[in-house]
Amino acid sequence: MLRRPASGQDRRGRLVRAVLPCPAVAVLALTVTTGCAAAQTVTPDLFSPNRQSQVITQDSPLRRTTADAMDPLSGLKLPDADRDRRSSSSSSSSTSTTTRIGQVPTYGLPAANGASTSGYDSLNRKRQKPKYYPGQAKPKPPAGPGSPPTTPVPLNATGQLRLSIPPSETANKTPLPPAMAGTIVGQPPRKRLKIDDDPFGAVGDYAGLFMVKTAVEAMAGYDTNPGRLYSPQGRAFYMVAPEFLAVSDWERHAVVADLRGSFTGYGSGLTPNADGTPLSAPLDIDRPNFTGHIDGRLDVSRDTHLLGQARLLVSTDNPGSPNVQAGLARYPIYTTVGGTFGIDQNFNRMQVSLGGTVDRTDYQWSKLTDGTSSSNDDRNFTQYGGVGRVSYELNPAVKPFVEVEGDSRFHDLYLDRNGYARNSSGGYVKAGTSFEFTRILFGEISIGYARRDYVDPRLSPLEGLLTTASLTWNATPLTTAKFYSDTQLGETTLPGTSGVLSRTYTVEVDHDFRRWLTGIGKFTYGTLDYQGDNRNDTIYSVSGDLIYKMTRSLWIKGTVRRDWLDSNQPGQSSASTVVMLGVRVQN
Repeated sequence: MLRRPASGQDRRGRLVRAVLPCPAVAVLALTVTTGCAAAQTVTPDLFSPNRQSQVITQDSPLRRTTADAMDPLSGLKLPDADRDRRSSSSSSSSTSTTTRIGQVPTYGLPAANGASTSGYDSLNRKRQKPKYYPGQAKPKPPAGPGSPPTTPVPLNATGQLRLSIPPSETANKTPLPPAMAGTIVGQPPRKRLKIDDDPFGAVGDYAGLFMVKTAVEAMAGYDTNPGRLYSPQGRAFYMVAPEFLAVSDWERHAVVADLRGSFTGYGSGLTPNADGTPLSAPLDIDRPNFTGHIDGRLDVSRDTHLLGQARLLVSTDNPGSPNVQAGLARYPIYTTVGGTFGIDQNFNRMQVSLGGTVDRTDYQWSKLTDGTSSSNDDRNFTQYGGVGRVSYELNPAVKPFVEVEGDSRFHDLYLDRNGYARNSSGGYVKAGTSFEFTRILFGEISIGYARRDYVDPRLSPLEGLLTTASLTWNATPLTTAKFYSDTQLGETTLPGTSGVLSRTYTVEVDHDFRRWLTGIGKFTYGTLDYQGDNRNDTIYSVSGDLIYKMTRSLWIKGTVRRDWLDSNQPGQSSASTVVMLGVRVQN
């Protein structure tokens, strides 16, 4: 009985076949040669390690060579037993091979093998991203169709980010300092700063959500006629003028506080007249002045705003005014405090503003040179009023308007010191327009009519033409011209006089000789019409200022001014010359 060859593994795990005795080999050979089944003839090619198939011949270009089998990129992987057999075939005389039945061969390179790091990847592998150095500008994502092409990231010949500028890019060129844009590798290009319109203006500082700017001027000089007397008496003086400005920095609503004041002090008072007659000005001519207002806006909606203002005025009668009592020791101070509360509504291009006003004016008692005091309660009054304004925007540059105001004044004393009832009611109506043409010419101008009627029939109505304007013309980048005009209806204490209708017109020209050197020229013309007294005064003022701006925080300022008061009443005209020099400190 014939036995099948036994096979097994040795201790090293290699395949081992049993060798049959010589008689068994002879019988097996006889059976193979004489039996019905014909077996494959054993040839040297059968034991060749390069043999793959009976169909492919040994010299076929499709057959797999040993070099292909040892190629690490080859997709055909030999089983462990086959690798062991091939490693031992050189020293073993075994004639058997291991079958590869059941294995799925792979051929060629796997999909997307060797693909670029950019573009489409069928395996959806994570692409390698370029490395950027600290501070290096990253390229922007591709823009949509129609947009200008973006600047590609600089790469070298191997596809890596370029770390240095090739010599050809800087050859025969003037070297630039490292602070210039585009010369420091790995840093974004520097942006040019916007030109400062006022390089020596106050910078300010933030206090919470408010931008705050402060300043103070300290001046000293000489006034040839501080009391505006017909016979002038000159005095040296000093002036301190602080300023405070706070503006909110909110997305909605707004608050603005603008406070300005001054105090003018003279080294000594005026000298009394030799004949003992009282002066038309006080002996102590020191004068304080303060003007301040706080404005607020509450944005209820896009088209509806609530408005409010609180204001305060502290001052004295102007030198040379007929309201100044004779024999005063010093000027009496008066204060006017008030407020406005209203609403601002937009209807497409039309804007409607309505507001109510209330103001209170109080005078100190007058101190006389003989040591006594005189009451000024008859000059104290309260004013209630309302104002309305309708404007329409024809275009973004022109916005005409119509404004109407009415008020009533009630004095603490029904009769004044001369026996006249000063309670009155009045108002004004005016029409004008605000305009702005490319920031070269902009402002507001209007014309109207004002009238005030008094309770006392002996006092004639106070009325006249009303002109107001505020224009700015930027003639050149270095020269600016301004024009101001205003009309006021004021109170008076003159017997039989209704009041004073005052109009002022001012032209101002500013010119920058250098960024740090500015000259200002100003001319003012005004008229004072005391209706009921037949007194008419005309005022002129010419002044020149020269400002040397050392830094943003420190200016040196010099002023020369000439004032005239020309009156139709004898002994009331005056003239004076003022010279001042000082500094301005601001933040």
